[in-house]
Amino acid sequence: MKRITLKVGSSVLAENNEIAKQRMLNLVSLIVKLKQRYEVILVTSGAVAAGATALKLDRKINISKKVLASVGQPILMSSYKAMFDIYDTDTSQILLTEEDFDSVTHINIVKQIIDALIENNILPVVNENDITTISEQVFGDNDQLAAHVAHHTNSDLLVILSDIDGYYDKNPSVHNDAKIISYITEIPQEALDKGHTPTNTFATGGIVTKLKAANFLMKKNRKMFLCNGYDLTAAEDFLLNSVQSSGTLFQPEDYDGK
Repeated sequence: MKRITLKVGSSVLAENNEIAKQRMLNLVSLIVKLKQRYEVILVTSGAVAAGATALKLDRKINISKKVLASVGQPILMSSYKAMFDIYDTDTSQILLTEEDFDSVTHINIVKQIIDALIENNILPVVNENDITTISEQVFGDNDQLAAHVAHHTNSDLLVILSDIDGYYDKNPSVHNDAKIISYITEIPQEALDKGHTPTNTFATGGIVTKLKAANFLMKKNRKMFLCNGYDLTAAEDFLLNSVQSSGTLFQPEDYDGK
């Protein structure tokens, strides 16, 4: 059975300082379907956004962001649990930092835990542990975290569910004639060097972090699919029907089918 890592961002999970419950339920429903065909790992953002539903602090202040994450993490996970319980699907929580991937021992432990969870039909839910860590220990965005999780757990594919439909040939917010690039084998360095452009109050990335995640995986001979997380039609078409109705597939030109 193939393994996929699915990453969902804060922009999809939160709206107007509340958890976007219908979008989360749609995501949960999709994951339940995917688990019938794939081994699935979920990398989720949303702890800070969830914390803001209970506590009003300025997330631009570092300690306030950590407080929001500490409040929001159980809110986020309880929301997931309530929805996965509808489908009798068990979940677990794994909190990681960038530092965990600097140690072969830590990487092996994480992989063994995730393998054991999947073998027991439990969905691993991964998030970054940014509560007690310092800036040097965190990725800063879950796109990079998801790429490392996908690689080190030997996932066949990373799917990023975002607030955009894919990677465009030009900025769609500026150019009405912007078109989605369906297939990419190489990412220009100038695209990777651009600044982050998050479009949501609680988002920490933007298209650049997604390109960096794709670039990391392509260099490891792995694939990434970027599509819309508000409307999961493209994700479902690609993963369950083998049809690319939208979205962008990042795949190295010499991909060997691993």
